[in-house]
Amino acid sequence: MILSETALVFACYLAAAYLTLTFAPDVFLFEAGGLLRIALVSTIIVLGLYFSDLYERFRVRSRIALLQQYCLVLGVAFLSQALLSYGRWDVVLPKWMMVYGSMGVLLTVPAWRIFFAEAMARSVGAQRALFLGNSQTAGELAAALADRPELGLLAIGYLADSDASNLAGISRLGALADLPEVVETVRPSRVIVGVPHDKVPINQLLELNFKGVQVETAASLYEAIFGRVSTRDLDPAELAFNTRLRAGNGSLILQSIYSWVVGLIGLLVAAPLMLLVAFAVRITSPGPVLYRQIRVGRNGVTFSIYKFRSMYQDAEARTGAVWASKNDPRITPLGYWLRKMRLDELPQLFNVVRGDMCIVGPRPERPEFIKMLEQQIPCYRQRLTVKPGITGWAQVNYKYGDTIEDANAKLEYDLYYIKNLALSLDFYIIFHTIKTVLLGRGAQ
Repeated sequence: MILSETALVFACYLAAAYLTLTFAPDVFLFEAGGLLRIALVSTIIVLGLYFSDLYERFRVRSRIALLQQYCLVLGVAFLSQALLSYGRWDVVLPKWMMVYGSMGVLLTVPAWRIFFAEAMARSVGAQRALFLGNSQTAGELAAALADRPELGLLAIGYLADSDASNLAGISRLGALADLPEVVETVRPSRVIVGVPHDKVPINQLLELNFKGVQVETAASLYEAIFGRVSTRDLDPAELAFNTRLRAGNGSLILQSIYSWVVGLIGLLVAAPLMLLVAFAVRITSPGPVLYRQIRVGRNGVTFSIYKFRSMYQDAEARTGAVWASKNDPRITPLGYWLRKMRLDELPQLFNVVRGDMCIVGPRPERPEFIKMLEQQIPCYRQRLTVKPGITGWAQVNYKYGDTIEDANAKLEYDLYYIKNLALSLDFYIIFHTIKTVLLGRGAQ
């Protein structure tokens, strides 16, 4: 979708050049940098669509809302052209070329997106999925398949020994023992297994596998669809005998090297901004500029994390260690904006250069909370097998949380990150973090 829409946006402005330029459009395009100007506008529009979350889902829920979002993005493109014109740089499109090209984008690209989404839903919805079991995980998967047809799976029913079900809107086709007969009747492409190990019909599933029916666990499909590891389906005893949630040593070494380089460059680039923030903290409330706090790093080793102080001095003298909450009275007026724009976390670049942290990784938690969460959430200590990070997979996918349920959900994202740790995933998280910060999401 991104590639096709980029090409279509570019084509609209290219067509506008031949419609509006009365003198030698080829000269403008190929000799006066016209193609680069079109590329710049196209990039701004596609980035605007990305920051508007229009590449998060394929399904078009409201055509009116879709047009409104495109109008907003085109408005930003016009504003950027106006700002560039004040600099008298030769990167601005001619007025009528910009107007006609934008009209073409508004008329064609939303229509293409609607067609694309419908065509995708028709073309990839051929795989029929049969669920074994009626667990909560299976229920969440069934709901996701119904909501996201672009995933290419259609839930046709489930088998379970009880009528009680978490799979709303999907029919029970029989008991687990009826698997061979049901398969012959409904002809599934996939069988999603979501029952306890002691109830799995191993021999029947092996036979289905040999016949070409894809068999997979609900936990693996859950991970692929939601980008998180289901802690409900984790067996600590099983984890002791495999390495499926362990990051490779090579990936960890590469991550440490690039994090140090990026951290050092970040300190040099952000130094002027950090001086301004430090000055603002100093003059707006009494107390030190930097806030030091003990956090838990890789393998349980503690270190001092650095942040710009966003709370009043001695804010925890009465309460002790507690999670930040919405409208937290301990936060200063300046601290509210520092947290919202994540500027309070800039000093953590020192931790990255020192080797305590990486750019990307699970957020470092306080020892008091680690001890409490280890007792209440299975496998919580597994997140300490990698260095903590300034940003991470959980931060860009989940809101700020101050409950045990939130901590468990973030752990699921952290476990997915550890399992799939790679340079490409880190770069994606960094890029997505920019979007999160610009839109002011997740801060508290």
